[in-house]
Amino acid sequence: MDLTYSDEDEAFRAELRAWLAEAVPAHGPPPPPGDWPARRAYDTEWQRQLHDAGYAGVNWPKEFGGRGLPVTQQLVYLEEYARADAPYISVNFVGVMHAGPTLIAEGTDEQRAYHLPRILRGETVWCQGFSEPSAGSDLASLKTRAVREGDEYIVNGQKIWSTRAHVADWCELLVRTDPEAPKHKGITWLILDMHQPGVEVRPMRTIDGESHFCEVFLTDARVPVTDRVGEENDGWRVTNVTLRFERGTAFAQHIITLRSQLRGLVSLARALDLWDDPALREHVGRLDAKVEGLWRMTQRGITEAEATGMPSPSGSAVKLGYSELNQELSELAVRVLGRRALAGVSVRGIDASEVVRAYLWSLQYTIAAGTSQIQRNLVAERILGMPRR
Repeated sequence: MDLTYSDEDEAFRAELRAWLAEAVPAHGPPPPPGDWPARRAYDTEWQRQLHDAGYAGVNWPKEFGGRGLPVTQQLVYLEEYARADAPYISVNFVGVMHAGPTLIAEGTDEQRAYHLPRILRGETVWCQGFSEPSAGSDLASLKTRAVREGDEYIVNGQKIWSTRAHVADWCELLVRTDPEAPKHKGITWLILDMHQPGVEVRPMRTIDGESHFCEVFLTDARVPVTDRVGEENDGWRVTNVTLRFERGTAFAQHIITLRSQLRGLVSLARALDLWDDPALREHVGRLDAKVEGLWRMTQRGITEAEATGMPSPSGSAVKLGYSELNQELSELAVRVLGRRALAGVSVRGIDASEVVRAYLWSLQYTIAAGTSQIQRNLVAERILGMPRR
């Protein structure tokens, strides 16, 4: 794995850095928490700006509207994006990070032609309809049914933890099409139009006071057979393609952002005159080493994905490492704040309420995109080659 940056890579870095230096401040801060229509407008407008400047889908093949950049420039893009503290793609993340890549890998020409340009331009927002109240870690036990009637599937069931479904246009939906088959064999991957009768979305308030997640109730919702991705009853294989994207490259920007979070932690400790504590400095040093190691794993996974055309199974190890490291770092920041964390006040220019919010939000990472327990099983079986128990 040669990740030495060439003159061309550094020229791309300079070009991107200059654009971000102007575009990020001009786009302004995000809207206040809870205003989801405004958040959708803010995020989709940023996605359009990325597209118009040639920075949307830098890793997507050119024939599908992307930039088709070599892996070194993809890494440069991620590094500079985090350095500029550019807006997280937020409501666009399902479409850009795994629905779009899944369509590239498994979709039909018609599906790609319709959906991929709209995803890259920020014109449509996607959500995920995988988990159910009784099918989370054991996803293959899902019960949402789709019955084929002519050229359509009629869908009935319930989904949960569908991130930002209340502002989504489309849903990557898993359904059971053969209830008699073994549970991994009777699943199908569908593209669901969220703007139709029979789709009810109910936002769920979480511990941080916001409504990121939703329940989705489906009552005789309709999906054209032409909106099936892959063959009928082959959805579990397609799902694993999606999950590898979700667990691997989708966390790359987050991992680089850990570096800026760590710098923020050091600034907080200095502001509170706590930086001379040897135990704290030692802890921060260990975290810094972990962040660097996780980024190297991410680089390796991105390189492997470019070589094979498919996301690396190491994505499970990356997701596991990121989610637990994020929690450790966020918890340490709250500990550094001490009692100030309860007050939600500004401490020498640092907003304590945002530090607490980041900690509360970090709790979901060891559950989202597959629990840490599931990731450990996948690492053992698919990377280390250990037998299943």
